[in-house]
Amino acid sequence: MSDLDNQLRQLVEEACQHPPGSPDRQKRLTQIIRLVSGKLWKEPVSYYQDALQQTWVFFCQNLCEATTGDRYNPSRSTVTTWLNYYLRRRLQDFYIETQKQLTRTASVQVKTSRSGEPDEVVNPVDTLPSDPDIPPILDEVRTWAEADESGELRRIHIEEHPHITCRELILRRLPPETSWRELSQEFGLPVSTLSSFYQRQCLPRLRKFGESQGYI
Repeated sequence: MSDLDNQLRQLVEEACQHPPGSPDRQKRLTQIIRLVSGKLWKEPVSYYQDALQQTWVFFCQNLCEATTGDRYNPSRSTVTTWLNYYLRRRLQDFYIETQKQLTRTASVQVKTSRSGEPDEVVNPVDTLPSDPDIPPILDEVRTWAEADESGELRRIHIEEHPHITCRELILRRLPPETSWRELSQEFGLPVSTLSSFYQRQCLPRLRKFGESQGYI
């Protein structure tokens, strides 16, 4: 066990010796949060802060008492592992909800004419204004993925589909991105298969590149 884990375990023991809401417990909870923050899972998504906030609430409510879930058990995992597991579950929940919202938003709608009768069927996405200039970071990501100097992005592919690689999906999902529905039709695979592979295999490598460049 690392020095950090030992320090965290000691703080947990001290925190739980004091009653909920007491200054002494709050002081130690704050110390734990400061030590753990830099070790938590990072993900460059818009809902990350919401998931992180839920994680801290869960932490405060269940570290010493089983308030909204199982109480933290130091014999089973470190505080960091415990919180990362919860955080990634919340991120998964937000991802699923975001996909549902996108599906509802991008669903085909009926545009009515001046007379109030159905005029033509349009996709609301088609009526959005054109994208602004692509930020430099996206240019760098595109250059990195296209070059794939190590060849790793080309090697990682969906089982039995060697042409559907991380390189291909990363490039296709960069703005102006190809929708999962279009990719599903093109590759003949379910959206869930494609997006799951992207989340498990491609995003971690994209995140690693972002960290190496200081973006995240």
